[in-house]
Amino acid sequence: MKKWTKVVTTSILAISLLAGCGTSGDKATEASDANGAKIKVGVTAGPHEEIVEKVKEVAAKDGLEIEIVSFNDYVQPNKVLAEGQLDANIFQHEPYLERFKTDHNLDLIKVANTINFPMGIYSTKVKDVQEIADGAEVGLPNDPTNGARALQLFELAGLIKLKEGVGVKATIHDIAENPKNLKFKELEAAFIPKALDDLAAAAINTNFAMEHGYNPTNDSIFIEPKDSPWVNLIAVRTEDKDRAEIAQLVKAYQSDEVKQFIEEQFQGSVVPGW
Repeated sequence: MKKWTKVVTTSILAISLLAGCGTSGDKATEASDANGAKIKVGVTAGPHEEIVEKVKEVAAKDGLEIEIVSFNDYVQPNKVLAEGQLDANIFQHEPYLERFKTDHNLDLIKVANTINFPMGIYSTKVKDVQEIADGAEVGLPNDPTNGARALQLFELAGLIKLKEGVGVKATIHDIAENPKNLKFKELEAAFIPKALDDLAAAAINTNFAMEHGYNPTNDSIFIEPKDSPWVNLIAVRTEDKDRAEIAQLVKAYQSDEVKQFIEEQFQGSVVPGW
């Protein structure tokens, strides 16, 4: 497959970054100093991190200093935010946030839309989804919302049919028709690109695909439409939703300067969602 040359350097391990957040119980809001407002924003490594680096530049012009904390999984950013070691995070879509909040009893809230990463199906063995062999093994994320999203993508590609009405709650047990008798292997989302050579195909989140050198537009064998509803967002603790610094963050993110950066840097693989 053609590798994308604009690859963001893989971040250091999340555990090291978490250590930089301070000791347990420290509040990110305490990071403000006498010289101006300062906030900590959690992101996943890859495009989110690269975009927020640009947001940081724009926010600085408005007197807001952003410290970026990078993670390589989908679990820690919400937990660390809820614990008060971040002021906001930017890495997830609303179905994932709502499910995570319910499962972990967290008081977090969406404050703004950011970008959309169209999920794609990738393969090192075939160039079209219809070429996937009967009985082949295909991969998908093992977290509930991204797993459901992948199943919906497989359905859109004509590989399976889901039970009517399951929507964002779909699991592999909700597959009503599987004409190719495909075997579905659920894996950690970040690990799927590494396992791709051992699978016939796999649904991969765009940020992880790009981290491993794939351009979703050029390298996927099937991709979500650009008007997909899975828009990512900025999340904060509910008690902080009206903070002036959060409003500054939203303003900087949704600026024309950042929108232009996204469009030029990612060439349609990442889509502004506001």
